[in-house]
Parts: sequence; structure tokens; C-alpha cells
Amino acid sequence: MAYQALDAYLERLNGSTGNAGSAANPNASSASNASKVWLDEQGRAVGRFFNTSLTSAFQAVRSFGGGEVIAYEAFARSYSEIDDGLHLWKLLDQAASDDESVELDRLCRMLHAINYYRQAGDDAPELHLSVHARLLAAVNNNHGVAYRRILSALELPHERIVLQLPVVTPNQRWLLNYVLDNYRRNGFRLGVSANSPLEALSLLDKVRPDLIKVDARELADPDSVALLLLRAADQGVRIFFKRVENREVFDKLEQYGSALAQTIHAQGYLWDTPQAQLQPSGGSGQQAA
Repeated sequence: MAYQALDAYLERLNGSTGNAGSAANPNASSASNASKVWLDEQGRAVGRFFNTSLTSAFQAVRSFGGGEVIAYEAFARSYSEIDDGLHLWKLLDQAASDDESVELDRLCRMLHAINYYRQAGDDAPELHLSVHARLLAAVNNNHGVAYRRILSALELPHERIVLQLPVVTPNQRWLLNYVLDNYRRNGFRLGVSANSPLEALSLLDKVRPDLIKVDARELADPDSVALLLLRAADQGVRIFFKRVENREVFDKLEQYGSALAQTIHAQGYLWDTPQAQLQPSGGSGQQAA
């Protein structure tokens, strides 16, 4: 394994049995063991948040053309021994307090880093990790310092991780900028989410992230897409299109890329479903390019 400190940590987890946080008793519940971590028989890191056992799934982000994997986005999933589990997007919304939502978010990001880097080598593409909207206000100051300490302890490269912030309303932009500044101070690259190309154009001017992820289901205005791609290229900001789930959207994006002579980056069920195992880095059999 390329990451010796992570290897040693996984060895300790693998040798830890007979307690509330082990695979022998993954459903034990108490506030004190809410963030226990263990390994399953497949070597996946699994964590617990109260009565819920959770782990990671990864969806590839690909470039048009050859379909090369250029990044992965991590998602929290309920733990299952036989499949990739269920999406846990509602779990943070149902957390009882801000402190618990912060704890859950940090647990998820820790699991994602462990499960990603235990599979990835030295040439691993970047990893995209979402930050839940509730955390924007829940953390009082210095966003990112706790996560940076975890990565440093495991000797994992934080510079390959992009923290992806959620869609915000216009009156939350000040909070978004505050959080972005804190994460930057802790050395992270940053992405933001947009519901449409027009919203992404506004973020491009006011937030200046490293990348923007745009919902590909809202591409009704070709002019705004073209303007976004051109202006982002001028500013060195990468644009990713998410939720590419059918051939019609694929064809639109392919036309934009050809017309502007730009590489298009996209992810969606047209190519990949989130899975525990990382996908091959070459072209996908589902891609119609």
C-alpha cells in the first residue's frame, strides 16, 4: 500500500474485535460509540452513527471522448454485506442537533478518505467530498481544521481532495464565502454546486471556486452554457456536469464541447452507479461517445 500510516491504521482496525465498534456487533447503539469505525470482511471501513451503520460508495467523474476517470465523488451509504447499500442523504437532515450533524459529516468524510485511499495508488485522481448545507452555519469557525488533522494523522494527501459545498440562496453567499475562506486556509481545494448555468455564472463572479458542479438536467439555455464554459476557462475554473442520466443530455454536452473545442467533464448514471469499488480508469462500456 502506498500510504503507510493508513495501512497501519487499517491493521489496527482489522485486529479490533469483541467491542461495540467491531464487525461482531455493528448495530450496538449509544451516544458514546456513535462514531466507532471497523472493517468488514471485504476490508471496507464502516462507521456507526447511533443506530445506523454506514460506509462509502464512489461514482466516477469522466471526461468526454475516451471516458477516462478524472475524479470520484463519494457518497454515504447504509452498510450492507451483499450490496452497495442505500443512500443516506436524509440522515443529516434528521440529526437532532448541530453538534451531531457536524459529527456525522466528519465521520462520513473520514470513512470516504479511508475507503478511497485504501484502494487508490499514488496516481489516484482527485476525490470530491460533499459538505452538507447544515454545516455551513453549524461550525462556528475554522472549517476544515478537524478534517485536515485526520488526513495528516493518516498521512493522506489533502491536496487531492475537493470539498464540495452545496447550493445556497443568494442571501447565504456571505456564509458561503466565509466557509470557503476557512477551508482554503486549511489547504483544501473547493467546489460549489449550482442548479443551472446561470446560477453557476453568478457563483463564478462572486465566489471564485476551484470548480463548479452544474445540474445537467437544467440546460435549456445554450447561450448560458457556452458563456459559462468560456468564462470559466478564462478564469481557470473547471466546470463539471452532474446527473447525466440519458442520451439526450449527453448529446447536448457533446455538442457544447465540440463547438467550443473544450473538454467536458461529467458524471451520472449514463456511465456509472455509485459503488464500493473504484471503477476502471479507461472508457466505460456504457459511454456512447
